[in-house]
Amino acid sequence: MDYLEIEGGCKLSGNVTISGAKNSALAVIAATILSDKEVTLTNLPNVVDIRTLLKLLTMLGAKVEHNDTVAKIDCSTISSTRAVYEIVAQMRASILVLGPLLSRFKHCEVSLPGGCAIGQRPIDLHIKAVEALGAEVTLEQGYVVAKAEDGLKGNKIIFDKITVGGTENALMAAAMADGVTEIVNAAKEPEIVQLSEMLNMGGAKVEGIGTGRLKVHGTNGKPLDFSEPVEIIPDRIEAGTYLCVGAITNSEITLDKVNVEHIQTSIEKLEAMGCDFYIKNDSVTIKPVAELKGVNIVTTEYPGFPTDMQAQFMAVATLASEDSLIEERLFENRFMHVSELNRLGADIWLKGNVAAVRPVKELIGAEVMATDLRASSALVIAALAAKGTTKIRRIYHLDRGYDRLEEKLSNIGAKIVRKKS
Repeated sequence: MDYLEIEGGCKLSGNVTISGAKNSALAVIAATILSDKEVTLTNLPNVVDIRTLLKLLTMLGAKVEHNDTVAKIDCSTISSTRAVYEIVAQMRASILVLGPLLSRFKHCEVSLPGGCAIGQRPIDLHIKAVEALGAEVTLEQGYVVAKAEDGLKGNKIIFDKITVGGTENALMAAAMADGVTEIVNAAKEPEIVQLSEMLNMGGAKVEGIGTGRLKVHGTNGKPLDFSEPVEIIPDRIEAGTYLCVGAITNSEITLDKVNVEHIQTSIEKLEAMGCDFYIKNDSVTIKPVAELKGVNIVTTEYPGFPTDMQAQFMAVATLASEDSLIEERLFENRFMHVSELNRLGADIWLKGNVAAVRPVKELIGAEVMATDLRASSALVIAALAAKGTTKIRRIYHLDRGYDRLEEKLSNIGAKIVRKKS
């Protein structure tokens, strides 16, 4: 099994090009099901999750041509609406095929999802959304079976809590529905904005983009036509991760092809820790800082501080000169990286959903184990600053969401090698 070997303490310098956003790409790929014509996607990240979802479309009967950052997807040949356990268990984002399959084919069977073990992420809100549009949903032998023999009908969908995946499924289900659907308490993430703009390009009409109240005018069963290529937005979590790399190694690193607005909260928190930035158009440079200050973080929905950046900031906070407090409000069990960071010499204490990070003078390399995608990147960040050598096991988590991580880090001076045990 692959692992990463990292020799810490190196000064880094140079440019990192940010890849397309995995989370946005997954929703966009699912949305191609709504079309009966070929759709071209560009700026796709080269990560396992993307290949997994494209494989699922192929198993449904779609024709897929995938070459690094570009995919051409033709869903006119879909012959099955059953998303099997074999694929869905590998990645919970596969549940995103529920809305478009049901909207276009009036029937689908989607296995209950798998994914990272970071707490319960139930799909009840996804189910309630399609039920509000008239679908009959049952759970049969581990599958969500949804039917809408007369097609989906526009209606009001009210989410009890904000859900990114639920909002995406609701948007795609409503896109080909008959009439107008109102989505209340919708997620506002950039990924939602990109999906909404894509649906507009294809012939549906989404109003209120970027707000918590979306109104979708469906096409009444007419497939969407995405005649122009869809370019995936830059990955804000990848960008934030490399900013954390610069902060903890006291290095000057420039990020290219980044949307500054999408990473504003990460920049602001790093500024609070003493970091300086130079920003120009779609590039951001983090400047070296002699001493990092402590930080207080509370995770929340966009535009607040993202839960997907919590672990990376915790790694940076281990070498701050002051105590830090990090409160995780979105997921339980998302502090599994704490014990591994402590193996590297960190001093982190947990009480419920709050982590207290006490400063230490240095981190020391050790063998550690990744537990989920973002925890993996936190261990990489810590290892880059640790004295000696760190071996990070179970890096298949990293491969799910970070495009060419070792290559990008090596290009800016990191001593990082992938090895097999």
